Amino acid sequence: MVEGQRMTATWDQILTAEDRAVLERGKWAQRAGVGQYPALIVVDAQYYMTGIRGASDNAEKYPLACGELAFPAVAAMRRVLLACRAAKVPVFFTRYVVDPVNDDVGLFHRKIGAGVGRGENLYFRDTHGAEIVEDLQPLATEIVIDKKKFSAFFGTPLLSLLIGRRVDTCIIVGGSTSNCVRVTVVDSNQYNFFTIVPEEAVFDRLPISHRLTLFDIDRSYGDVMPLAEVLAYVEGVGARNAAHAA
Repeated sequence: MVEGQRMTATWDQILTAEDRAVLERGKWAQRAGVGQYPALIVVDAQYYMTGIRGASDNAEKYPLACGELAFPAVAAMRRVLLACRAAKVPVFFTRYVVDPVNDDVGLFHRKIGAGVGRGENLYFRDTHGAEIVEDLQPLATEIVIDKKKFSAFFGTPLLSLLIGRRVDTCIIVGGSTSNCVRVTVVDSNQYNFFTIVPEEAVFDRLPISHRLTLFDIDRSYGDVMPLAEVLAYVEGVGARNAAHAA
């Protein structure tokens, strides 16, 4: 690979020799780097996305849940969240929340056969499925943004809130990798934020979608980084913040 490129086991095994030649020729997957003022964006870490840890009936009660594929990522997300809190890095949460009466989500329900009346363990307002999971509960000082579309930026105040805090880097965690995480990453890139995805802190319903999406993100839109590397970066930001405050 050319200098600055990286591959990880998440997607490396699915690449052919021809794929690698294309990457070499185009010099894809360079590290874009990081800035000095990150924010953490926790995307849709809700019960409808995860189900209940250890429950045998997740598939029945939480039909859209990623189930056991989600829980290791939730643990990694918690590590990033706690590190960002310790470092005084601003934290934002998003929730995918739909009006249970007027079904204000749009065309998405046509694609997945869901809609009003399908159950309390989806993402309808004031239901258990719409709640953020216990391990990642927001603090009173952290902003929770409800959204109707995939991207955390679309139709929300997130961009202006990031600008107001002089953020230059978005650390994006949550689910699902191939849906809301991917589109949020694309928008973060298009707004010219450095964009980081901790590899262990995102999850998806389908392993193949997860792997291919992480590959595409790292190829074009952001830096997919090992969790340990992201934690070290955040720790460095915290040390700098502490020194400035002293």
